[in-house]
Amino acid sequence: MSRQVMNYTVALGEYAYDIHIEPGCLNRIAGSLGGLVGDPSRCLIVSNTRIAPLYMKQVRAALEKAGWQVSECILPDGERFKTLETWSKILDALMQARLSRNEPVIALGGGVVGDMTGFAAACYRRGIPFVQMPTTLLAQVDSSVGGKTAINHPHGKNMIGAFYQPKLVWIDPQVLKTLDVRELRAGLGEAIKYGLIRDAEFLEWCASNLEKVLAFNADVLATLIHTSCRHKAEIVVADETEQGMRALLNLGHTFGHAIESMTHYTEYLHGEGVAIGTIMAARLSEQLGYAPAGTEQHIRDCYLSVGLPVEVPVFPAAAWLDAMGHDKKNVGSRIRYVLLRGIGDAFIAEDVQPEAIEALIASF
Repeated sequence: MSRQVMNYTVALGEYAYDIHIEPGCLNRIAGSLGGLVGDPSRCLIVSNTRIAPLYMKQVRAALEKAGWQVSECILPDGERFKTLETWSKILDALMQARLSRNEPVIALGGGVVGDMTGFAAACYRRGIPFVQMPTTLLAQVDSSVGGKTAINHPHGKNMIGAFYQPKLVWIDPQVLKTLDVRELRAGLGEAIKYGLIRDAEFLEWCASNLEKVLAFNADVLATLIHTSCRHKAEIVVADETEQGMRALLNLGHTFGHAIESMTHYTEYLHGEGVAIGTIMAARLSEQLGYAPAGTEQHIRDCYLSVGLPVEVPVFPAAAWLDAMGHDKKNVGSRIRYVLLRGIGDAFIAEDVQPEAIEALIASF
């Protein structure tokens, strides 16, 4: 069994934390957890109905063997359950477990579980330690790092939340073998984003290693995850609360979140929505004269090779503008877009006129 171990420290001063990437490490969380918060005491593991049957038993057994008193909170699975009602179940479980301010809550699942657990940790007793144990590629390369925690609202995705950093991100690439291949592809779409915004060579590496990624090669996945986490961590350290350059991580997200919202979170995985949104951003970049001709096609071909959707769903321009108007990244009444000057060169545009968006939507 491969044991390639990779670590990266997110250097946020007193809020710094480690990202540990190691195939087969799921059962070895107990020692690191004790090192973070002291002697074994109580903890709560939050998971969902899909992941808990696969991994809860072994994670819980490892912690209990080390002396931890473990409670569980099992949530329904899916983005449509990323709601205030579901989130309150975590708070109920925290109350019932009677965790103190130095006892941790562990997010065992994908991005939805991680986001909701982190937000609950930020609110309960005004903040308790939380640990990310991401089980999807999308969460491992993106959402588990950076401290964005949130729940959705009918008017927009991730509109209610907080910036709250984890104490540790513990990543086992081998758990990805139980992923549906569709979810693996969606996560790969988020990894590709780093190549598009700042590292064209990484984009080429992803293309050349695509077959190994889709074959769940643990070492290649570990490299993919480590590189993605490094890129995200560098940006987060420079701009933790998204006052400037961190918004670059939202390439494709303004359009992608609108797609998710308009389809009620039932038709597209997050990474799929972002892929389509990135194609829209690339075409807009070309139409406004920022990116050279062929940029959109290059990205479209890349996503097609991964097996991600590339066709833009049909909605009226007014519906697009309304959905994007609720995006949390906006400044005042201005919608912020992340656009491209080319592959590996992204920037933030705040002066895109509604007429340009209407023309973009009409072009699809």
